[in-house]
Amino acid sequence: MKRVITYGTFDLLHYGHINLLKRAKALGDYLIVVISSDEFNWNEKHKKCYFTYEQRKALVEAIRYVDLVIPETNWQQKRTDMHEYHIDTFVMGDDWKGKFDFLKEEGVEVVYLPRTPEISSSQIKHDLYDSAGVEESKTSHDEINTDP
Repeated sequence: MKRVITYGTFDLLHYGHINLLKRAKALGDYLIVVISSDEFNWNEKHKKCYFTYEQRKALVEAIRYVDLVIPETNWQQKRTDMHEYHIDTFVMGDDWKGKFDFLKEEGVEVVYLPRTPEISSSQIKHDLYDSAGVEESKTSHDEINTDP
């Protein structure tokens, strides 16, 4: 059985997330989705979620492509997850391209899938903040060290 894993916050779940999970599942037989905990999102990514971890977990578990959902609590977890869950393929959206190549050292294939171009949680938040006149978080993927 080929095992695939992907990570994300999955707040404001939208059809781009569904497309990503569908394509990730197509790369194997068993898809594990690791969702960032509320504490990890706030303390490490400086992001506040609309939905709690438990709510986001329930939403993602309801998606037919997903076989297992587990929490992400720290950046280092990715290395141990590869072995604990016997992962063959690690998948992320291509906006993270190159940031997780170090996982190849753990014996897994690393795949960056193209995002659905016209939709993203960041765009939804931007559109909402713009209409409300509120400033959004400025932290980008480039500012995050994924292999501390």
